[in-house]
Amino acid sequence: MYKIGEALVGKDNEVAHIDLMIGEKEGVIGEAFAHGMTNLSHGHTPLLSVIRPNLPCKPYTLIVPKVTAAGMEDVTKIFGPAQAAVAKAVADAVEEGIIPKDKIEEWVIICSVFIHPQAKDFRKIYQYNYGATKLALKRALNDQPSLDKIMFDKDRATHPIMGFRAPRLPKWNAPYLQIALDAPDLEKTKKVLEELPKSDKIILEAGTPLIKKYGVKVISELRQVAKDAFIIADLKTLDVGQLEVDMSFDETADAVVVSGLATVDVIDKFIYEAKRLGIYSIIDTMNVVDPVKLLSGLKDQPEIVILHRSVDSESKQKHRFELISKIKKEFPNVYIAVAGGIEPDTAPEALKEGADILIVGRYITQSKDIERSAEQFINLLGDDIDLKRVHVE
Repeated sequence: MYKIGEALVGKDNEVAHIDLMIGEKEGVIGEAFAHGMTNLSHGHTPLLSVIRPNLPCKPYTLIVPKVTAAGMEDVTKIFGPAQAAVAKAVADAVEEGIIPKDKIEEWVIICSVFIHPQAKDFRKIYQYNYGATKLALKRALNDQPSLDKIMFDKDRATHPIMGFRAPRLPKWNAPYLQIALDAPDLEKTKKVLEELPKSDKIILEAGTPLIKKYGVKVISELRQVAKDAFIIADLKTLDVGQLEVDMSFDETADAVVVSGLATVDVIDKFIYEAKRLGIYSIIDTMNVVDPVKLLSGLKDQPEIVILHRSVDSESKQKHRFELISKIKKEFPNVYIAVAGGIEPDTAPEALKEGADILIVGRYITQSKDIERSAEQFINLLGDDIDLKRVHVE
């Protein structure tokens, strides 16, 4: 029986990141503890945590450096402030009742410690590692984070070192506004992106004409302006589905579009490859007579289905909003997007029928006031995800 905890505390080069395991001496943690003490590796020598020489904490705690100690300067930081911080945190955790006093002879702790090679301030190294160890112990022994916490934060969070967001499309944040970047002019498209409002409701589409002119590499070009955006490659694939998915994935696309007019075999392979790579698969049902029948004949379902009225048919063909409820009844986990001349006066009807995504192109991208035009739709969608968020660890 053992518990696992993690915590990051502090900033700059002195930042502390603690990973730890706490459990019984007679179990797997005890075995790993003994193995760590007797199998040393160059630059990562495990050491007992001590409050001062000759005064180890209990439960006995083994510190394992994560970063290679390249010289005595690095060793001093580990055998000095970091070692003392971890030991004091464990001792205080016992005093405060975080660790039961009757378990101090039965349990051991293995604690991985990160010390940046450029860390200089011993006071901060001590303070941050003390705080991180205490927090990791609390979280371990309280089984934190809870599943609810993980589900709540997984699509909101941004890793501080990664430096960019990798958004998904969680159901609880729907509906979304998908902006179709169809004009085959990269520089004008980048200017459109610069004028869009900041919103977690907005997703971007590298439209078919844009991709046909510049290739799927245009997705990487768009990332230069919108690095945190969810970007869809509107391939409208009809053949060699797996290859086109791979090409788009390599250019950092978050989702890819296959035409519903492709053969079932092509669509099946397209969806399989997208899911294998962890990106969204989308079927565009433009000119598909019966989308429900099409979906029923597939091995697996896409994440998104587009009910699409073509540009050339907008004046003759009505939107098929009545299909939204039919598709959702048969395939409740599929998102429904609507496209083809969607404007502020038609969008409410689509949303009322249950549309998850409004796909809008010219109304926004050719507007004299791009920000205002986009906000007309955003105002129909509800609040952004973080406007009312309260940070609680």
